Formats: sequence, C-alpha cells, structure tokens
Amino acid sequence: MTDLSRIRNFCIIAHIDHGKSTLADRLLSITGTLTAAQAQGQVLDSMDLEKERGITIKAHAIRMEHRTPEGELYVLNLIDTPGHVDFSYEVSRSLAACEGAILVVDASQGVEAQTISNLHLAMEGDLEIIPVLNKIDLPGAEPARIKKQIVDLLGGDPEDILEMSAKAGIGVEALIPEMIRRIPPPKGDPKAPLRALIFDSAFDQYRGTIAYVRVVDGTMRPGMTVQFFSNKRKYLVDEVGALRLKMEKRTELHAGEVGYVVAGVKNIADAKVGDTLMDAESPVAEPLAPYVEAKSMVFSGFYPIDSEDYENLRDALDKLTLNDASLHYEPETSTALGFGFRCGFLGLLHREIVQERLEREFNLALIGTVPTVPYRVHMLNGSMVEIESPAQLPKLAEVSHIEEPIISAEIVVPTEFIGNIMKLGQERRGVQGTMEYLDPTRVLLHFKFPLAEIIFDFYDKLKSITKGYASFDYEYAGYEQAPVQKLDILLNGDPVDALSIIVHRDKAYEWGRSLCEKLKEVIPRQQFAVAIQAAVGAKVISRETVSALRKNVTAKCYGGDISRKRKLLEKQKEGKKRMKQVGSVTIPQEAFLSVLKIER
Repeated sequence: MTDLSRIRNFCIIAHIDHGKSTLADRLLSITGTLTAAQAQGQVLDSMDLEKERGITIKAHAIRMEHRTPEGELYVLNLIDTPGHVDFSYEVSRSLAACEGAILVVDASQGVEAQTISNLHLAMEGDLEIIPVLNKIDLPGAEPARIKKQIVDLLGGDPEDILEMSAKAGIGVEALIPEMIRRIPPPKGDPKAPLRALIFDSAFDQYRGTIAYVRVVDGTMRPGMTVQFFSNKRKYLVDEVGALRLKMEKRTELHAGEVGYVVAGVKNIADAKVGDTLMDAESPVAEPLAPYVEAKSMVFSGFYPIDSEDYENLRDALDKLTLNDASLHYEPETSTALGFGFRCGFLGLLHREIVQERLEREFNLALIGTVPTVPYRVHMLNGSMVEIESPAQLPKLAEVSHIEEPIISAEIVVPTEFIGNIMKLGQERRGVQGTMEYLDPTRVLLHFKFPLAEIIFDFYDKLKSITKGYASFDYEYAGYEQAPVQKLDILLNGDPVDALSIIVHRDKAYEWGRSLCEKLKEVIPRQQFAVAIQAAVGAKVISRETVSALRKNVTAKCYGGDISRKRKLLEKQKEGKKRMKQVGSVTIPQEAFLSVLKIER
C-alpha cells in the first residue's frame, strides 16, 4: 500500500496552445512511464482529431512513479485537462480530483483569458498553484515581463516561477521536486467507509462502463459491492487498477489514489460524472461535492443526406454519447430535410468535433442545420417553455415575452486594439463591464453578451480585428428578456423550417436581406424561377429570385410571322408554371452554411 504522504495528485491548466500536452509528454518520459519506442507527440491526446488540431478534447489521467535521489518513491497522478473554452466543464471535473495545479503560461504570449478563467476555477477548489513559464527558448520570449503579469495575477515571488521549454526539454526536470515539495499529499482515511469521486467514464463494449475515480476515503477491492449515491444502484466490482498508458490491474485502490473500476455497469448514464461511489454495506450519508451537470448551450439538427442512413446515424450518436456525456440528442423531423436528430452541444467547437467524428468514424454524409441557442418563452397564461429551435416557437399571440441566454466574457487584448473591441461589442449587443490593465501593454475587458451573438463568427472576427492577439473566455450568466422574433425563409412560398432563425428585432431586416442574397448564390438554377423570401410572421421583408434555366424554343423559327414565336413562348411559359407547382427545390449543404457567413 502506497503511503499517503508519497502521493501527489495534480493537473496542468493552460490556455489553448501554450504547451500543456507537450509538458505532459515530457513528464512521462522523465519518470520512465514512456519508453523511447513509445514516445510520440501528444501521447495523452488519443484521437486523430486531437493530434490534427493540436488541442485536447477529452480529459485523460495517468499514473507516474518518481524516485528521488534519496531513494524515496513518489506516485504522481496527472489528470490532463482540455484547453478550449467549450470543454471548461472537463477542467472543473479534473480539478475536483486534485490537490495541486501546474499553471503553464507561454513566455511570448503571456497571460490569456482562459489562463485567468482556469486559474479562478483552481483557486475556488483551493488547489496549490505552481506557475510555470514555458517556451523560453522562442525568439519572442519575454520572461521578465510575463513573470510580472503572473505575479500581478497570483501574488508571490517572481523567483518561484519556473522557466522551461517543454519541447526542448529545458528546465522540466526541476519541476518534479517542486511538485513534491509544494503540492500537499491527499487527505483521507483508508480504513473509513468508502467514498470515491467519479471524474470521468468511458465505455468498453465487452466490459461495460469503466469509471475513472479518485478514492477520497476507504479502500476499493474486487469482489466488494459498491453503490452509486445518486441512483442507489448496486454493482459488484470485477476489477480495479491504475491508469498508466494502459490499464494496469491492482489488488486494491485506497484513499488518495486515482484509478479505474470495472463493475459491469451496462449503462453509462448510471456512472454519472461527479457522482460518489460508496460501499453498499456501509453507505455514507453525505456525497462528495457534486459537479454541475454539463448543460447544452448550442443546438443544431443533423440529417443524413441519404434517408436510408437514418438508423446508422442513430447508432452512431448512441455510440458517441457513451464516451461524451455532454452530447444530447433527440429525434426530429423537417419538411425540407426529412428525419434527423436535434443535438445539444457545449459550444460551436464541440458541434464541429461531433460532426467530424460522425462523418469520419461512422462514414456518414450529413447536413447540419443552423446552430441555435435555448430560449425561454413566457406565455400569457403564466407558464414557461424552453425552446431549442425556431420551429418550437409558439404563436406570438400567446407569448408574453422571450428571454435569451447571456454569457459573461473576458477578453485579454493589447491596449492598441481597445477601440476595435468596443466597436465589436456594440455590434454584438454587448454590455461593457470593468477594464483592468494586466500591464502597460495589455488589458482585460469584461463584457456581457447574448450567447446568440457569439456562436457564429464572433471568435474569428475577434482574432481578425486584433491581428490574432486577443484571447477570449466566457461562462454562462443566466437569462435576460430580449425583443427577439422568428425569421422564416420561404422558397416559392413554402417555409424551409431548417433555415428559420430567431433574431433580434432591430436586426431582422438586415439578416433577411443578407440571407436571401447568400441563398441566391448557392441554390442551383431550376427549370423554373425560384422566389427566395425572408418573412417575419406574415410580412415579407426581403426577396430575391433565382431565374429559370431557359431553352431557346424559338431557335427553329427562321423568319415567318411573329405570332408563331409568341405561341411557342406562351406554351413554354405555361409549362414553367406547371413545373413550378410540382417541382421541388434541392437545397445544398452550402445553403445552411451560408447562414453562418452573414456579415453582421
């Protein structure tokens, strides 16, 4: 049994692309967890998508062992965390299972918005923070200036901030003794009743749900019966073990340790993230601090291009939700697109990742509808309904008012771009809060934005107006009343529900005009004229027409009476009219993407 004083549970927090995965790889190499033959870039990033994009999507955990020069053996449990704002709930899971956090800051880019956000999460969890300056070997590195930023943020002594280059291997070895010295060992009693926190779970088709746990009190062994606190369901433990590069079977997991448990749990929903696992024979009265359940903030419909793939899409979504508890879906139908699923995501990146995984891993061709956010509709009869798509909006005559979700945002930007950010904030209905100078050249701006205004191209716009220097982080901040309304798109008088959007009253005309113009560019010409209209209620606010493809029916007339030509043209006109009544307009995927590209 490992002595509690020799265990250190820690995570690495950083802004995206500040070298977190590279540092994790370097620690694995130094502790001998990773052999030279196994070494490859981003070892803990197991998905192809993670390696291609250079981001961490799923949290991972791994056990390392380090022997000090005095001969003492320490167990270091690293719980890796994602770096993108969409996956901040994964960060909060990991932090609850740790006693310490390594804060990685890029020596050339400095403190970013998400660095601050994740740091606040770590401080709320009362974790010991070890600040680290990475990429000091880059030509643009400014260690002295960035150290001052970290001290202004954290306090303390600049001498305590470690300097390193994880990629080049400079200074990383000095980190391990600092972690052992500064991060406190876990508290807990191996002889007390069992309490273990589930911080992640994965599904194995042969063994069922595998729960990744941090044992806080007691000991877990194969053969004992465990019970989930939330649903009171009991399971017999088949296997416990440590998380190294592969799962390593053990005889027991005791207080302070991080590992996995296999107990024949068939449904991943039973092993909820944040739940407490306890001994069924001596259950505890109080659970460990629960996590906030991941709440979908962006909704979009997925429809198979080939209707025969509907069942395959259902199976693919079923399999994805086994390893991604934050993805929610339910069946829906669209008059334009047929049968599909309405899916809930944490953000736009999460939506993009899910669509890419469905298309790659399950070989599906999909159409994704316009992303929307959840609205609260208060009815005149006093009831309230939450809607996730424009199609669910009740009749306006029955509605009292509508509330939209608001987010609280932090933007870190060089001072020369403050004016650009203010302008962007006004365009996106933002309300500016406080402004704090991190140093003479960088400022932290606080804004409140409607979520609907940032889910499309806000991040791209922010990067382009600040030459790529701005960083952005946000958190959900509740609902506020807003004058929003439904904007319908009609093709030849028939509404296309998949292209409907909910917009602010002041922006309805501008959106309608832009959307009609974009659709005119992407909808292919037919044998008949196609009218594209934008309407609010019964009022049409914009119209474009895709002209018909015409055959020159008068080509065979050489001279002769004009009435002969006119007769042929009238006959063609009648044919076009009949065709328009029965003809259907094919809507390409670009039509749905065009909504995302509207200039605002």
